[in-house]
Amino acid sequence: MTTIDFAPLFRTAIGFDRMARLMDTAQAAADAPAYPPYNIEKTGDDSYRLTMAVAGFGPNDIELTVKDNTLIVAGKVAGEGQKSEVLYRGIAGRAFERRFVLADHIVVEGADLQNGLLHVGLKRVVPESLKPRRIAIGSGQPEPKTIANDVPNQAAA
Repeated sequence: MTTIDFAPLFRTAIGFDRMARLMDTAQAAADAPAYPPYNIEKTGDDSYRLTMAVAGFGPNDIELTVKDNTLIVAGKVAGEGQKSEVLYRGIAGRAFERRFVLADHIVVEGADLQNGLLHVGLKRVVPESLKPRRIAIGSGQPEPKTIANDVPNQAAA
């Protein structure tokens, strides 16, 4: 196990404590069990898809939660009575919890469960205040003032 000391970074930089938490989370994820298997795909410039193999789980058995830039996917099969004796169990039906750290401005668009695969759509949505914007440059001279005539035009009768 490798540990990284961020103390020199924190002496000269401000606001990088999130990076240390991200590194800790990445290390914990590397040590986590590999169940259930998943893929992460980039489907566009600002869109992604997380696909998890969740055979045996229904839509009511899976819970998706986003909290503090973390997507939490948890599954728990409702206790159903066994109708037969299982001689070999190759399809895991155990409870699980997977955590995925989301970058800033990543939102979950939706989720779909088809053929034992859970598809979660993700998209980067940058707020207007953070997008680049063009600033108009003035000439430094005051704008000409126009005088409005407040007296109605009266025609001689």
